[in-house]
Amino acid sequence: MDRSKEKPHVIIYTDGACRGNPGPGGWAALLRYNAHEKLLTGAARRTTNNRMELRAAVEALRALNRPCRVDFYTDSQYLRRGITEWLPTWVRNQWRTSKKRPVKNRDLWEALWKEVQRHDITWHWVQGHSGHAENERVDRAARQALRERAASSPPDLA
Repeated sequence: MDRSKEKPHVIIYTDGACRGNPGPGGWAALLRYNAHEKLLTGAARRTTNNRMELRAAVEALRALNRPCRVDFYTDSQYLRRGITEWLPTWVRNQWRTSKKRPVKNRDLWEALWKEVQRHDITWHWVQGHSGHAENERVDRAARQALRERAASSPPDLA
């Protein structure tokens, strides 16, 4: 078998944090490929927790420079259920919910949908604040980004 054509396997852990909702926020993503790790973080002066969860996912997948097999871990049911259950219907319904309302955070959902198309992703939900080492690590990194960078970052509300 020619292994050069296999997609690389990447593991991603993400989290978002917000002080107030809306309020200042931060996000973090940990990407792991074999023995290599990369930690990405960002912040926004005025945002929501859901936007930070989505931003972490979008930025993590954007960081992959070629199509990959991805195991994606999140503690956000909004993100996991949105991408696995709701988003295909939103796309079919021209970005309207089942109640015919515009989808909230559409800009980030569209960006995520675009990134998801490039990869083979298995989505995993982990209980937040339950001692899962990588989830705790990205939680700390998101909160640190919020504390250190949110005040000087642009707002992220659509």
